[in-house]
Amino acid sequence: MEAALQSSPAAAAPASVRQPAPRNIAIDAYRGLVMLLMMAEVFQLSRVAQAFPASRFWSFLAYHQTHVAWAGCSLHDTIQPGFSFLVGVALPYSIANRLAKGGAFGRMLGHALWRALLLVALGILLRSLDSPQTNFTFEDTLTQIGLGYPLLFLLAFRPPKWQAIALAAILVGYWLAWSLYPVHGSASGHWVAVAPSWRHDYTGFAAHWNKYANLGIAFDQWFLNLFPRTQPFAFNGGGYLTLSFIPTLGTMILGLFAGQWLRAAAPRIPMRRLLTAGAIGIAAGLLFHFTGICPVIKRIWTPSWTLFSGGICFLFLAAFSWILDVRGYRKWAFPLVVVGMNSIAAYLIAHLWERFIVDSFRINLGERFFRVLGAGLEPLLRGIAVLLVYWLFLFWMYRRKIFLRM
Repeated sequence: MEAALQSSPAAAAPASVRQPAPRNIAIDAYRGLVMLLMMAEVFQLSRVAQAFPASRFWSFLAYHQTHVAWAGCSLHDTIQPGFSFLVGVALPYSIANRLAKGGAFGRMLGHALWRALLLVALGILLRSLDSPQTNFTFEDTLTQIGLGYPLLFLLAFRPPKWQAIALAAILVGYWLAWSLYPVHGSASGHWVAVAPSWRHDYTGFAAHWNKYANLGIAFDQWFLNLFPRTQPFAFNGGGYLTLSFIPTLGTMILGLFAGQWLRAAAPRIPMRRLLTAGAIGIAAGLLFHFTGICPVIKRIWTPSWTLFSGGICFLFLAAFSWILDVRGYRKWAFPLVVVGMNSIAAYLIAHLWERFIVDSFRINLGERFFRVLGAGLEPLLRGIAVLLVYWLFLFWMYRRKIFLRM
Protein backbone atom coordinates (compact mmCIF):
# COMPACT_ATOMS: atom_id res chain seq x y z
CA MET A 1 0.00 0.00 0.00
CA GLU A 2 2.75 2.45 0.97
CA ALA A 3 4.83 1.56 -2.08
CA ALA A 4 1.85 2.02 -4.36
CA LEU A 5 1.18 5.44 -2.87
CA GLN A 6 4.78 6.53 -3.30
CA SER A 7 4.75 5.55 -6.96
CA SER A 8 1.58 7.52 -7.73
CA PRO A 9 1.75 10.90 -9.52
CA ALA A 10 0.12 12.56 -6.53
CA ALA A 11 2.80 11.35 -4.16
CA ALA A 12 5.49 12.34 -6.64
CA ALA A 13 4.19 15.90 -6.83
CA PRO A 14 6.53 18.54 -5.34
CA ALA A 15 5.90 19.56 -1.74
CA SER A 16 4.94 23.07 -2.87
CA VAL A 17 2.17 21.57 -5.01
CA ARG A 18 0.83 19.58 -2.05
CA GLN A 19 0.51 22.72 0.08
CA PRO A 20 -2.84 24.57 0.15
CA ALA A 21 -2.98 27.33 -2.45
CA PRO A 22 -4.15 30.80 -1.39
CA ARG A 23 -6.72 32.30 -3.75
CA ASN A 24 -5.23 34.41 -6.51
CA ILE A 25 -7.46 37.48 -6.95
CA ALA A 26 -5.75 38.48 -10.20
CA ILE A 27 -6.90 35.22 -11.78
CA ASP A 28 -10.46 35.82 -10.59
CA ALA A 29 -10.42 39.39 -11.91
CA TYR A 30 -9.07 38.35 -15.31
CA ARG A 31 -11.67 35.58 -15.53
CA GLY A 32 -14.29 38.15 -14.56
CA LEU A 33 -13.23 40.40 -17.44
CA VAL A 34 -13.46 37.50 -19.89
CA MET A 35 -16.94 36.59 -18.73
CA LEU A 36 -18.06 40.22 -18.65
CA LEU A 37 -16.98 40.67 -22.27
CA MET A 38 -19.04 37.63 -23.16
CA MET A 39 -22.10 38.79 -21.22
CA ALA A 40 -21.77 42.29 -22.71
CA GLU A 41 -22.89 40.91 -26.06
CA VAL A 42 -26.32 42.12 -24.91
CA PHE A 43 -25.12 45.67 -25.71
CA GLN A 44 -25.61 44.84 -29.41
CA LEU A 45 -23.03 47.39 -30.44
CA SER A 46 -23.23 46.28 -34.07
CA ARG A 47 -26.83 47.50 -34.18
CA VAL A 48 -25.83 50.77 -32.55
CA ALA A 49 -23.05 51.23 -35.12
CA GLN A 50 -25.54 50.63 -37.95
CA ALA A 51 -27.69 53.42 -36.53
CA PHE A 52 -24.69 55.79 -36.63
CA PRO A 53 -22.83 54.77 -39.81
CA ALA A 54 -20.67 57.92 -39.84
CA SER A 55 -19.38 57.42 -36.30
CA ARG A 56 -15.90 55.92 -36.01
CA PHE A 57 -16.41 55.60 -32.26
CA TRP A 58 -19.36 53.21 -32.54
CA SER A 59 -17.74 51.43 -35.47
CA PHE A 60 -14.62 50.79 -33.37
CA LEU A 61 -16.65 49.45 -30.44
CA ALA A 62 -18.76 47.27 -32.74
CA TYR A 63 -15.64 45.80 -34.35
CA HIS A 64 -14.30 44.74 -30.98
CA GLN A 65 -17.59 43.14 -29.97
CA THR A 66 -17.69 40.85 -32.99
CA HIS A 67 -15.45 38.08 -34.26
CA VAL A 68 -13.32 38.95 -37.26
CA ALA A 69 -14.47 37.33 -40.48
CA TRP A 70 -11.45 35.02 -40.73
CA ALA A 71 -7.84 35.96 -40.02
CA GLY A 72 -6.93 38.59 -37.44
CA CYS A 73 -8.15 39.44 -33.96
CA SER A 74 -10.62 41.69 -32.17
CA LEU A 75 -11.14 42.05 -28.43
CA HIS A 76 -14.12 39.72 -28.74
CA ASP A 77 -11.86 37.06 -30.23
CA THR A 78 -9.84 36.96 -27.00
CA ILE A 79 -12.79 35.70 -24.91
CA GLN A 80 -12.58 31.99 -25.71
CA PRO A 81 -8.78 31.74 -25.52
CA GLY A 82 -8.88 33.70 -22.26
CA PHE A 83 -11.42 31.29 -20.78
CA SER A 84 -9.40 28.28 -21.97
CA PHE A 85 -6.08 29.75 -20.81
CA LEU A 86 -7.49 30.40 -17.34
CA VAL A 87 -8.58 26.78 -17.03
CA GLY A 88 -4.90 25.90 -17.24
CA VAL A 89 -3.88 28.70 -14.86
CA ALA A 90 -6.33 27.56 -12.20
CA LEU A 91 -5.48 23.85 -12.40
CA PRO A 92 -2.29 23.92 -10.23
CA TYR A 93 -4.24 25.76 -7.52
CA SER A 94 -7.08 23.25 -7.70
CA ILE A 95 -4.73 20.25 -7.54
CA ALA A 96 -2.79 21.75 -4.62
CA ASN A 97 -5.98 22.27 -2.63
CA ARG A 98 -7.22 18.75 -3.30
CA LEU A 99 -3.86 17.20 -2.39
CA ALA A 100 -3.72 19.27 0.81
CA LYS A 101 -7.10 17.79 1.77
CA GLY A 102 -5.76 14.27 1.31
CA GLY A 103 -7.10 13.70 -2.20
CA ALA A 104 -5.81 10.56 -3.93
CA PHE A 105 -4.71 10.69 -7.56
CA GLY A 106 -7.26 8.12 -8.68
CA ARG A 107 -10.11 10.01 -7.13
CA MET A 108 -8.91 13.30 -8.63
CA LEU A 109 -8.58 11.68 -12.05
CA GLY A 110 -12.14 10.39 -11.77
CA HIS A 111 -13.29 13.91 -10.88
CA ALA A 112 -11.40 15.31 -13.87
CA LEU A 113 -13.08 12.83 -16.21
CA TRP A 114 -16.49 13.60 -14.69
CA ARG A 115 -15.86 17.34 -15.05
CA ALA A 116 -14.86 16.88 -18.68
CA LEU A 117 -18.03 14.88 -19.38
CA LEU A 118 -20.19 17.53 -17.72
CA LEU A 119 -18.56 20.32 -19.72
CA VAL A 120 -19.14 18.49 -23.01
CA ALA A 121 -22.73 17.64 -22.08
CA LEU A 122 -23.49 21.19 -20.95
CA GLY A 123 -22.05 22.62 -24.15
CA ILE A 124 -24.23 20.30 -26.25
CA LEU A 125 -27.29 21.12 -24.12
CA LEU A 126 -26.85 24.87 -24.61
CA ARG A 127 -26.40 24.39 -28.36
CA SER A 128 -29.61 22.36 -28.47
CA LEU A 129 -31.93 24.91 -26.87
CA ASP A 130 -33.47 26.06 -30.16
CA SER A 131 -33.23 22.69 -31.92
CA PRO A 132 -36.02 20.14 -32.44
CA GLN A 133 -33.64 17.46 -31.12
CA THR A 134 -30.24 17.18 -29.49
CA ASN A 135 -27.72 19.14 -31.54
CA PHE A 136 -24.53 17.13 -31.30
CA THR A 137 -21.89 19.73 -31.96
CA PHE A 138 -18.51 20.12 -30.31
CA GLU A 139 -17.18 23.54 -31.29
CA ASP A 140 -18.66 25.31 -28.26
CA THR A 141 -16.25 26.75 -25.66
CA LEU A 142 -17.35 24.29 -22.97
CA THR A 143 -17.15 21.21 -25.18
CA GLN A 144 -13.74 22.24 -26.52
CA ILE A 145 -12.39 22.59 -22.99
CA GLY A 146 -14.05 19.36 -21.86
CA LEU A 147 -12.54 17.31 -24.69
CA GLY A 148 -9.01 18.35 -23.77
CA TYR A 149 -9.31 18.61 -20.00
CA PRO A 150 -8.40 15.00 -19.02
CA LEU A 151 -5.07 15.23 -20.85
CA LEU A 152 -4.42 18.65 -19.32
CA PHE A 153 -5.02 17.14 -15.87
CA LEU A 154 -2.54 14.33 -16.53
CA LEU A 155 0.06 16.77 -17.84
CA ALA A 156 -0.24 18.81 -14.64
CA PHE A 157 1.47 15.92 -12.82
CA ARG A 158 4.37 15.74 -15.26
CA PRO A 159 7.55 17.87 -15.20
CA PRO A 160 7.54 21.11 -17.22
CA LYS A 161 9.84 19.48 -19.77
CA TRP A 162 7.17 16.93 -20.65
CA GLN A 163 4.50 19.60 -20.73
CA ALA A 164 6.59 21.59 -23.21
CA ILE A 165 7.13 18.49 -25.35
CA ALA A 166 3.38 17.84 -25.34
CA LEU A 167 2.67 21.43 -26.37
CA ALA A 168 5.19 21.25 -29.23
CA ALA A 169 3.82 17.89 -30.37
CA ILE A 170 0.25 19.22 -30.39
CA LEU A 171 1.04 22.37 -32.35
CA VAL A 172 3.54 20.88 -34.80
CA GLY A 173 1.54 17.69 -35.31
CA TYR A 174 -1.69 19.60 -35.89
CA TRP A 175 0.02 21.98 -38.31
CA LEU A 176 1.57 19.07 -40.18
CA ALA A 177 -1.75 17.22 -40.48
CA TRP A 178 -3.41 20.29 -42.01
CA SER A 179 -0.43 20.95 -44.26
CA LEU A 180 -0.56 17.46 -45.71
CA TYR A 181 -4.31 17.51 -46.33
CA PRO A 182 -5.10 18.38 -49.98
CA VAL A 183 -6.35 21.88 -50.69
CA HIS A 184 -9.84 22.24 -52.18
CA GLY A 185 -10.28 20.89 -55.68
CA SER A 186 -8.65 17.61 -54.70
CA ALA A 187 -10.44 17.07 -51.39
CA SER A 188 -12.66 14.22 -52.58
CA GLY A 189 -15.92 16.12 -52.36
CA HIS A 190 -15.38 17.61 -48.89
CA TRP A 191 -15.04 21.13 -50.22
CA VAL A 192 -18.01 23.45 -49.62
CA ALA A 193 -18.35 26.58 -51.73
CA VAL A 194 -18.21 29.85 -49.81
CA ALA A 195 -20.53 32.76 -50.52
CA PRO A 196 -19.68 34.85 -53.58
CA SER A 197 -19.02 37.84 -51.32
CA TRP A 198 -16.31 35.96 -49.40
CA ARG A 199 -12.95 37.72 -49.78
CA HIS A 200 -10.77 35.89 -47.29
CA ASP A 201 -9.45 32.87 -49.17
CA TYR A 202 -5.72 32.30 -49.38
CA THR A 203 -3.62 31.07 -52.29
CA GLY A 204 -0.46 29.03 -52.19
CA PHE A 205 0.53 27.10 -49.07
CA ALA A 206 -1.78 29.11 -46.78
CA ALA A 207 -4.77 27.75 -48.74
CA HIS A 208 -4.68 24.73 -46.44
CA TRP A 209 -6.43 26.97 -43.90
CA ASN A 210 -9.23 28.28 -46.13
CA LYS A 211 -12.81 28.20 -44.91
CA TYR A 212 -14.77 25.02 -45.70
CA ALA A 213 -11.76 23.54 -47.51
CA ASN A 214 -9.59 21.98 -44.86
CA LEU A 215 -8.94 18.90 -42.77
CA GLY A 216 -11.29 20.04 -40.01
CA ILE A 217 -14.39 20.33 -42.18
CA ALA A 218 -13.66 16.94 -43.76
CA PHE A 219 -13.48 15.39 -40.29
CA ASP A 220 -16.75 17.01 -39.18
CA GLN A 221 -18.56 15.90 -42.33
CA TRP A 222 -17.73 12.35 -41.25
CA PHE A 223 -17.81 12.59 -37.45
CA LEU A 224 -20.86 14.77 -36.86
CA ASN A 225 -22.95 12.68 -39.23
CA LEU A 226 -22.42 9.68 -36.96
CA PHE A 227 -24.95 11.32 -34.60
CA PRO A 228 -28.70 11.62 -35.21
CA ARG A 229 -29.48 14.90 -36.95
CA THR A 230 -32.47 16.62 -38.52
CA GLN A 231 -30.43 16.86 -41.70
CA PRO A 232 -26.92 15.77 -42.72
CA PHE A 233 -24.14 18.04 -41.48
CA ALA A 234 -22.39 19.88 -44.31
CA PHE A 235 -20.63 22.82 -42.65
CA ASN A 236 -20.70 25.23 -39.71
CA GLY A 237 -21.70 28.71 -40.76
CA GLY A 238 -18.89 30.33 -38.80
CA GLY A 239 -16.29 27.82 -39.92
CA TYR A 240 -15.89 26.41 -36.39
CA LEU A 241 -14.62 22.85 -36.02
CA THR A 242 -14.60 19.92 -33.61
CA LEU A 243 -10.87 19.30 -34.07
CA SER A 244 -10.11 22.76 -32.70
CA PHE A 245 -10.11 21.17 -29.24
CA ILE A 246 -6.59 19.90 -30.01
CA PRO A 247 -4.89 23.31 -30.39
CA THR A 248 -7.25 24.62 -27.68
CA LEU A 249 -5.54 22.12 -25.40
CA GLY A 250 -2.33 23.92 -26.38
CA THR A 251 -3.85 27.15 -25.08
CA MET A 252 -4.73 25.43 -21.80
CA ILE A 253 -1.17 24.10 -21.50
CA LEU A 254 0.15 27.66 -21.86
CA GLY A 255 -2.17 28.59 -19.00
CA LEU A 256 -0.84 25.63 -17.02
CA PHE A 257 2.67 27.05 -17.36
CA ALA A 258 1.46 30.43 -16.11
CA GLY A 259 -0.33 28.89 -13.13
CA GLN A 260 2.74 26.87 -12.17
CA TRP A 261 4.97 29.94 -12.41
CA LEU A 262 2.61 31.94 -10.20
CA ARG A 263 2.42 29.15 -7.62
CA ALA A 264 6.18 28.59 -7.55
CA ALA A 265 7.04 32.29 -7.24
CA ALA A 266 4.33 33.24 -4.69
CA PRO A 267 4.08 35.70 -3.06
CA ARG A 268 6.23 37.30 -5.77
CA ILE A 269 4.88 37.75 -9.29
CA PRO A 270 7.04 36.22 -12.07
CA MET A 271 6.49 39.35 -14.14
CA ARG A 272 9.50 38.85 -16.41
CA ARG A 273 8.40 35.32 -17.31
CA LEU A 274 4.83 36.37 -18.02
CA LEU A 275 5.87 39.33 -20.16
CA THR A 276 8.51 37.34 -22.02
CA ALA A 277 6.07 34.51 -22.74
CA GLY A 278 3.51 37.04 -23.94
CA ALA A 279 5.94 38.76 -26.28
CA ILE A 280 7.27 35.49 -27.69
CA GLY A 281 3.78 34.10 -28.26
CA ILE A 282 2.55 37.18 -30.11
CA ALA A 283 5.75 37.51 -32.16
CA ALA A 284 5.77 33.82 -33.13
CA GLY A 285 2.11 33.89 -34.14
CA LEU A 286 2.60 36.97 -36.30
CA LEU A 287 5.77 35.54 -37.84
CA PHE A 288 3.99 32.37 -38.93
CA HIS A 289 1.05 34.43 -40.18
CA PHE A 290 2.92 36.92 -42.33
CA THR A 291 5.31 34.33 -43.76
CA GLY A 292 2.32 32.25 -44.88
CA ILE A 293 3.40 29.25 -42.82
CA CYS A 294 0.20 29.29 -40.79
CA PRO A 295 -2.38 32.13 -40.68
CA VAL A 296 -3.67 33.48 -37.36
CA ILE A 297 -7.31 32.32 -37.47
CA LYS A 298 -9.39 32.01 -34.32
CA ARG A 299 -12.40 30.31 -35.92
CA ILE A 300 -10.39 27.19 -36.76
CA TRP A 301 -7.86 27.72 -33.94
CA THR A 302 -4.71 27.43 -36.01
CA PRO A 303 -1.45 26.69 -34.15
CA SER A 304 -0.34 30.25 -34.86
CA TRP A 305 -3.58 31.45 -33.21
CA THR A 306 -2.73 29.34 -30.16
CA LEU A 307 0.61 31.13 -29.88
CA PHE A 308 -0.70 34.61 -30.72
CA SER A 309 -3.76 34.50 -28.46
CA GLY A 310 -1.76 32.73 -25.75
CA GLY A 311 0.69 35.63 -25.82
CA ILE A 312 -2.20 38.06 -25.34
CA CYS A 313 -3.45 36.00 -22.39
CA PHE A 314 -0.02 36.09 -20.75
CA LEU A 315 -0.01 39.88 -21.06
CA PHE A 316 -3.52 40.20 -19.63
CA LEU A 317 -2.54 38.02 -16.68
CA ALA A 318 0.63 40.04 -16.17
CA ALA A 319 -1.33 43.29 -16.22
CA PHE A 320 -3.88 42.09 -13.67
CA SER A 321 -1.13 40.65 -11.46
CA TRP A 322 0.86 43.90 -11.59
CA ILE A 323 -2.11 46.16 -10.82
CA LEU A 324 -3.70 44.00 -8.11
CA ASP A 325 -0.74 42.26 -6.49
CA VAL A 326 2.30 44.45 -7.17
CA ARG A 327 0.65 47.87 -6.94
CA GLY A 328 -2.06 46.74 -4.54
CA TYR A 329 -4.94 48.45 -6.34
CA ARG A 330 -7.71 45.95 -5.61
CA LYS A 331 -10.96 47.71 -4.82
CA TRP A 332 -11.72 48.61 -8.43
CA ALA A 333 -11.60 44.93 -9.42
CA PHE A 334 -14.39 43.82 -7.08
CA PRO A 335 -17.13 43.83 -9.79
CA LEU A 336 -14.90 41.59 -11.92
CA VAL A 337 -14.10 39.26 -9.03
CA VAL A 338 -17.82 38.79 -8.35
CA VAL A 339 -18.20 37.50 -11.92
CA GLY A 340 -14.91 35.64 -12.10
CA MET A 341 -15.51 33.57 -8.98
CA ASN A 342 -18.74 32.23 -10.50
CA SER A 343 -17.78 31.81 -14.14
CA ILE A 344 -19.98 28.76 -14.81
CA ALA A 345 -23.00 30.56 -13.37
CA ALA A 346 -22.15 33.63 -15.47
CA TYR A 347 -21.86 31.47 -18.60
CA LEU A 348 -25.25 29.87 -17.99
CA ILE A 349 -26.93 33.18 -17.16
CA ALA A 350 -25.66 34.76 -20.38
CA HIS A 351 -26.99 31.87 -22.46
CA LEU A 352 -30.30 31.27 -20.69
CA TRP A 353 -31.62 34.50 -19.20
CA GLU A 354 -31.39 37.20 -21.86
CA ARG A 355 -34.72 36.55 -23.54
CA PHE A 356 -36.59 36.26 -20.23
CA ILE A 357 -35.14 39.54 -18.89
CA VAL A 358 -35.71 41.45 -22.13
CA ASP A 359 -39.31 40.22 -22.30
CA SER A 360 -39.83 41.19 -18.66
CA PHE A 361 -38.58 44.72 -19.36
CA ARG A 362 -40.87 45.01 -22.39
CA ILE A 363 -43.94 43.72 -20.55
CA ASN A 364 -43.47 45.72 -17.36
CA LEU A 365 -41.76 48.90 -18.58
CA GLY A 366 -43.29 49.25 -22.03
CA GLU A 367 -42.00 49.04 -25.59
CA ARG A 368 -40.38 52.50 -25.64
CA PHE A 369 -38.79 52.65 -22.20
CA PHE A 370 -35.20 52.33 -23.48
CA ARG A 371 -35.69 54.83 -26.32
CA VAL A 372 -35.18 57.78 -23.99
CA LEU A 373 -32.00 58.70 -25.93
CA GLY A 374 -33.38 57.72 -29.31
CA ALA A 375 -33.94 54.49 -31.22
CA GLY A 376 -30.27 54.24 -32.17
CA LEU A 377 -29.11 53.83 -28.57
CA GLU A 378 -32.04 51.68 -27.48
CA PRO A 379 -30.15 48.35 -27.83
CA LEU A 380 -27.27 49.69 -25.74
CA LEU A 381 -29.42 51.04 -22.91
CA ARG A 382 -31.47 47.86 -22.80
CA GLY A 383 -28.26 45.80 -22.82
CA ILE A 384 -26.82 47.80 -19.92
CA ALA A 385 -29.96 47.08 -17.91
CA VAL A 386 -29.79 43.36 -18.74
CA LEU A 387 -26.11 43.19 -17.80
CA LEU A 388 -26.85 44.94 -14.51
CA VAL A 389 -29.46 42.28 -13.71
CA TYR A 390 -26.88 39.58 -14.52
CA TRP A 391 -24.33 41.16 -12.20
CA LEU A 392 -26.75 41.77 -9.34
CA PHE A 393 -27.74 38.12 -9.33
CA LEU A 394 -24.07 37.06 -9.34
CA PHE A 395 -23.46 39.51 -6.49
CA TRP A 396 -26.34 37.90 -4.58
CA MET A 397 -24.69 34.51 -5.09
CA TYR A 398 -21.31 35.95 -4.04
CA ARG A 399 -22.70 37.40 -0.81
CA ARG A 400 -24.24 34.05 0.06
CA LYS A 401 -21.14 32.11 -0.98
CA ILE A 402 -23.02 30.19 -3.67
CA PHE A 403 -20.51 29.14 -6.31
CA LEU A 404 -21.24 26.66 -9.10
CA ARG A 405 -18.46 24.10 -9.40
CA MET A 406 -17.88 21.11 -11.63
